[in-house]
Amino acid sequence: MNEIISMNFTVKQLADVAGVSRRTLHYYDEIGLLQPSSVGENGYRSYDEASLLRLQQILFYRELGLSLSEIGDMLSRPDFNVVQALQAHRQALRLRARRLDDLIRTIDHTIMHIQGEINMSPKQLFEAFDEETQKKYEEEAMQRWDPEVVRASNQRWRNYSDEKKAAIMQEANEFYNDILANMDKGPASPEVQNAIARWHQNIRYFYEPTPEILLGLGRMYVDDPRFAAFYENMHPDMPAFMRDAVTYYCTEGALAS
Repeated sequence: MNEIISMNFTVKQLADVAGVSRRTLHYYDEIGLLQPSSVGENGYRSYDEASLLRLQQILFYRELGLSLSEIGDMLSRPDFNVVQALQAHRQALRLRARRLDDLIRTIDHTIMHIQGEINMSPKQLFEAFDEETQKKYEEEAMQRWDPEVVRASNQRWRNYSDEKKAAIMQEANEFYNDILANMDKGPASPEVQNAIARWHQNIRYFYEPTPEILLGLGRMYVDDPRFAAFYENMHPDMPAFMRDAVTYYCTEGALAS
């Protein structure tokens, strides 16, 4: 008999085998995303194979950037099929692997360019952002956000010259560096809030964000694994710090006044 089927897992055992915290499992239970297969008279939760497979799906969808509410909606669909979902995950992850390979290669070449080992043209700086790959990511974005906003944002970016694109990215690099340099002063500090105002202006190169959109972005920096990973590469505390700084900016800072 299959080993997984032959045993049930406690919260601790499932947390250990899945690499998540017990607090995460309790939270998933609270919101109805992953409930135990049974609860004993002593209140101890127990998880069977179906629970393990459901948790695997949750973690796959989290890896692909879906929010917990989106995952819940997905898993609750009457036509949800585990095998089909796994096949879709494999295809999406293969696409991401190719995407990451292209980006890593461009990063390596850019470092060599900066160090004077090779020369790169402005076009080569953006060669990893090919139209075919961008189209696939646009399709994903349209499924998650307002398609018209996504189309307009992508069109704006395409209309910029290579020099303008480089300038926009340089602006982003500068305000992120300022945020990192002033994290010890807190998210509400004038220095950080000035950088967040510049972050807001930088977004306007792509679309005009409402306060609600900015607050949503701030939450995504923590909730979305891809955003979180991007900011954690800058500093382990950066995702939560950005969320708090953006929240202050929208509710008590410059945007609220």
